[in-house]
Amino acid sequence: MLKIKKKILVTCAFPYANGSIHLGHLLEQIQADIWVRFQRMQGNTVWFICSDDSHGTAIMLQSKKKKIVPEDFISLILEEHKKDFISFDISHNYYSSTHTKENYYFVKKIFLSLMKKGLIKKRYVLQMYDLQENIFLPDRLILGGCPICFSPNQFGDNCEVCGSIYEPHELIDPVSCLSKKRPILRRSKHLFFDLPFFKDMLIKWINSGVLSKFVLNKTKEWFITGLKEWNISRDHPYFGFKIPNFSKKYFYVWFDAPIGYMSCFKKLCKKKSNISFSEYWNSNKNSDLYHFIGKDIIYFHSLFWPSILEGSGFRKPTKIFVHGYVTIKGKKISKSKGLAILAKDWIKHFDSDSIRYYYASKLSSKIEDIEVDLVEIIQKVNSDLVNKVVNLAIRSGKIINSYFNNILSDVIDNSNLYNKVINASEDVLHLILNREYKKAIILIISLADLGNRYINLRKPWNIVKIYNRNDSLIKEAQLICTTVINIFRILMIYLKPITTVLAKKTELFLNTKLSWKDINIPLLNHKISYFSPLYLRLDKNKVDFLLKK
Repeated sequence: MLKIKKKILVTCAFPYANGSIHLGHLLEQIQADIWVRFQRMQGNTVWFICSDDSHGTAIMLQSKKKKIVPEDFISLILEEHKKDFISFDISHNYYSSTHTKENYYFVKKIFLSLMKKGLIKKRYVLQMYDLQENIFLPDRLILGGCPICFSPNQFGDNCEVCGSIYEPHELIDPVSCLSKKRPILRRSKHLFFDLPFFKDMLIKWINSGVLSKFVLNKTKEWFITGLKEWNISRDHPYFGFKIPNFSKKYFYVWFDAPIGYMSCFKKLCKKKSNISFSEYWNSNKNSDLYHFIGKDIIYFHSLFWPSILEGSGFRKPTKIFVHGYVTIKGKKISKSKGLAILAKDWIKHFDSDSIRYYYASKLSSKIEDIEVDLVEIIQKVNSDLVNKVVNLAIRSGKIINSYFNNILSDVIDNSNLYNKVINASEDVLHLILNREYKKAIILIISLADLGNRYINLRKPWNIVKIYNRNDSLIKEAQLICTTVINIFRILMIYLKPITTVLAKKTELFLNTKLSWKDINIPLLNHKISYFSPLYLRLDKNKVDFLLKK
């Protein structure tokens, strides 16, 4: 039966353009990138996009602190973010910013469409205002106790401990992050999106299989408490898009940010003439749309975003994939709270494959937090990648180089073992495409263990010592090493979307592409290259430096 190839658009949540990329951002990007690479290996058409979230009061204040205009500040951050993601082999087809003419076009188009349908309401509200700084405070510049679980030091929009959503003025003892003083409430007229109007649509949609069980249950809680109209406007001073026909009013960053999924893809379509924007965003779509997000923004993606799309006539996501936090010493990574390891610091001391592999070994379809334990990372990478996977290439490749003119034999020595490794391909593929990366890694390493047990048992290095080069019995060593080289190749096909740098070096060593479509064709009577180190052991002495950073 002919397998129909899919057309897929994948997005990650947008990193905020007020600082550097850290390991928390990388978790989501790596999770998505692995999934995207596996889909591409199956021959599916996959477009992977992301952008900087480039608006908001925090960016305005940060640029003021740097004594440059916000436009120049976000441009500098954009280039830094792009560089960081490239250094970790994140395979975006396009990386943009929400501060573009394309995004403003879609924001206005969608807003005016919602206005025309009566889905935008106007009313006065009380907002947190910093008297000392003379500014209305955004949610992320207010800290206080969660009104639900009473956890301290929570931001003004949601609790990172219990996941509750609330208004800033509901915080217990709120404090401005700018002046460190208690803000006052000040009256202002704002625009609201009529989220309750979409209740029936949302109930049907969230129960259609688009959300995992945990995310579905979490989303249902908000229906119990009641859907509320959503404030989509902000007051001057603010860095963002001005709202048409409303003086000194700007679109709230969370209104224009998700619309950036559309505008970023539109920019990609302009760059590549063979992509149709409507094919991926029209409501009568023949394509899939997947969002990878963190658990702290479920509310926006499971309620507001699909409602905005429904209200403006665009398609809704096929699925929303949600992951947990990255933690250090049990606490969520947070630049604002001074707890983070920056991507640029990691890459100075370790390689990209190390964190890609570690995250893959921890990720599942469940929403579980992942602890960045530097000692465990070094132990796991050295044990799995160096001592088990690459070890197969070292022990067999050097013998093929030295005794057989780099030529593999024309048959596999142990077909039962070889077939066991290759027959795992469907399981590996199923696990990865269902985001069960941890289980896939366990399976792959168990196969590497089988390969190592086999070569330890047969000891080809002893055979080449005993027999002369011209002795026919030395061929046994060639057969053994050819079997091990082919096992190594299959394992590296499985790992290619995860350990991308190691995969590239492996292709040079094996003198062939690691291709899923050729996985059933062994390398026989094939010339490999001379072995050179594929992966160096991680240095445990560098742990202290990163922890100090």
